[in-house]
Formats: sequence, structure tokens, C-alpha cells
Amino acid sequence: MGSYSDLTSYILGITEEIWEGRDLTSLRRHYGADVLMRFPSGLLRGNQTVIDGTMATLAEFPDRQLLGDDVIWSGSEETGYLSSHRIITNGTHTGHGEFGPPTGRRFEVYVIADCHAKDEVIDDEWLVRDFGGIARQLGFDPSEHARDRIAREGGHNAARRPFHPRDDVAGPYRGTGNDNEWGARLADLLARIMDKDIATIRRDYDRACRVEHWGARGGWSWAWSETDWMRLRASFPSAKFEVHHRIGREDPGRPPRAAVRWSLTGTHDGPGHFGTPTGAEVYVMGITHAEWGPHGLRREYSLIDEVSIWKQIHLHTGAHDAPAAAPA
Repeated sequence: MGSYSDLTSYILGITEEIWEGRDLTSLRRHYGADVLMRFPSGLLRGNQTVIDGTMATLAEFPDRQLLGDDVIWSGSEETGYLSSHRIITNGTHTGHGEFGPPTGRRFEVYVIADCHAKDEVIDDEWLVRDFGGIARQLGFDPSEHARDRIAREGGHNAARRPFHPRDDVAGPYRGTGNDNEWGARLADLLARIMDKDIATIRRDYDRACRVEHWGARGGWSWAWSETDWMRLRASFPSAKFEVHHRIGREDPGRPPRAAVRWSLTGTHDGPGHFGTPTGAEVYVMGITHAEWGPHGLRREYSLIDEVSIWKQIHLHTGAHDAPAAAPA
């Protein structure tokens, strides 16, 4: 990796340089001029867009930190790398921005970013940030915050549409990960959960497992994980589940671990995390990281963007005129 000792050092190093070091212009070196960035909230193109978005976020949360928790990667110097970077990010809402006037409140959530890098330049990215967790910690309900976003973007007809694969643009990275058994194991486990085989959690998870999910929520053991996955799947019972990318790794000093990027595409046709069924067409972008111990899966981190899902629902129902309530 040129001036970096390895891919992990590169990913952690440039993240710190950009965010904590406030070196926004370094994005012109680290990100390709036509980089594609896919968020649940939409598709962005070009490193100038990345610079502008980063500056807007720092203006809203000037003390923001991005702490690298893990980098799960595949690839090589010759073909390019795909890093799945799990981050703990925090900050205090002291500026105007995406979450409206300053609340003075602090947040701490997970983010997972899948980045393709070659010759120390990132040119393709998929990123899921826990916007529902940020909204809750700033005092907003994720559903009401989605309504507020639609109103501030000009209403139903003018509001920015969340990401959907029909609007995607093919980027330089066409890989699907590696053939390591731990990536295959996690992909298969998620597929079974989405096939409503909830008992697989008791078969394959350690009884003392820790699970961190969207909405800045987490819990211990089987029951918490079973309930949360059931409530997500119950919201979209007929949606198509797909695995788009999987990586497994075994590194010295680390437990076996994996990263899987997945999606649900379909209709909001059941009750669950997202309330009464509306019939809205919904695309859910998800990323899951996992670690194993001697008694099964012992750590699981799964992210979706609740706000973008609620936004798709409200754009379908037309429930976009009511502004979000002020924080208590």
C-alpha cells in the first residue's frame, strides 16, 4: 500500500487524516475524481461532492470522531482491495445541518463502509450509517425525522429519493469478495434468518452473544437477536433477500470474522419495525459484521438506515407535510 504498511493502516490512517485532521483537501488524493458513493439515502458521484458533504457534517458536528473498530478486507495490490470498515462515530450537535437547528445533544453510533481501493485511491463505496440511532439520540423519532427531511427538501415531488438499485451506476469494482469459509458461513446464516428459520440463531449463535443493531440498540443472548430480526423481516415478509458481497478472514490474534453486504427489495406488506403495512416499495441496504468463538457466533453488528426506509414509506403514502417535533 505504498506509504502505508498494509490495507488496515491505510484505511484507518486516511479516515483519521480526513476527519480528525480536518484535511478535507486530502480527499482529492484519496478519492477518485468520479468516485461512486452509495448510501441508503441516495447515490453520489465525484470527490468534490464527498468534500462538500464531509465539510457540512463537520460544520454540524465539529467535534466528530471516527474510531476504527475493525477492517475486514479481501483482494490484493494487483487487483485492488475491498475493505469493510466498521467505525464508532460520535459528536455533539452544535451546528445547523441535516438534523436542523442545534440541539446540543451528543450521539454515538456505528457506521460500516465498504470501499474499493487501488493504488491508494478509493473509487467505489457503499456506506451504511445508523441515522436512526443519531436521530434518537438527538431527540427525534426516526419516522418523524424522515417526514421533516421530505418537507425541508421541498415536499413529495422535489424530495431526494433514497437509493434503489434501478438508479445505480456500474463502478470499477465488480467483485463479490472471497471464498473464505467464514464469509460463506455468515452469508448462509443471514439467508436462513431471512428465510424465516429463526431457530438458526439458537443453533449458531453463542448463548452469550452480543448483538449491535441499527437504532443504536443492542442486546445479549438469543432472545434479543431473534426478536429484532423477526421484526425486521416481518415488516417486509415478501421482500427478496440478496447477498451482494461477502468476506471472511482469519488473522493472527483475531477471532474468525466476516463481513456481508446484503439487501431486501420488496413491499412494506407486514407489521414490525416499521408499523402498519403501507404497500410502499422499499429497498433496504444492509451490512453485517460477525466474529466467532468456540461456541458459535459471539459478536454481530448489523446496520440499516431506518430514516431512509421511513422516507420511502412516507413518499409512498404522502405523509410528508407534518414537520418533526422539536426535541424534548
